[in-house]
Amino acid sequence: MSSLIASSATVLPPSSHGGPTALKSCAAPPLASQSRIKRASSRRASTMTVRCDVATKTADSVNAEEAELSEEEIEAKAKVGSSIRVTAPLKVYHVNRVPEVVLEGMEGKLKDYVAVWKGKRISANLPYKVEFFKEVEGRGPVKFVAHLKDDEFEFVDT
Repeated sequence: MSSLIASSATVLPPSSHGGPTALKSCAAPPLASQSRIKRASSRRASTMTVRCDVATKTADSVNAEEAELSEEEIEAKAKVGSSIRVTAPLKVYHVNRVPEVVLEGMEGKLKDYVAVWKGKRISANLPYKVEFFKEVEGRGPVKFVAHLKDDEFEFVDT
């Protein structure tokens, strides 16, 4: 019986004072219900105590993570709004009324850094969101965005 509970709680032996069954508040695993935890005896009522150990982050580790992310976020936010030129041979197929657009040599504007979201680091393969304008015959300039890596573009001094 105690093997069902051992992963998240420690079961202590019944107390000898014979009081009513008492359980501390604890998040029991899905397989163990409270009816399995309580022990019933026909002669006497025994008590079983359940102790839970919870692992939490310390304030120092939380502050260290926030400081590391904020430095990276500040550095990335400083780049947002800069003009860039694509250096890698890339094609996109999601521009309206154009079958494909070659991005190499095009200039655009860095709109967002998406690797940090709500203060937490996420694993974005293409972390930079860049906005481009493309002239389309009979339509005029069409605005579209593409996500790029940092080695696929260079910053343009204006």
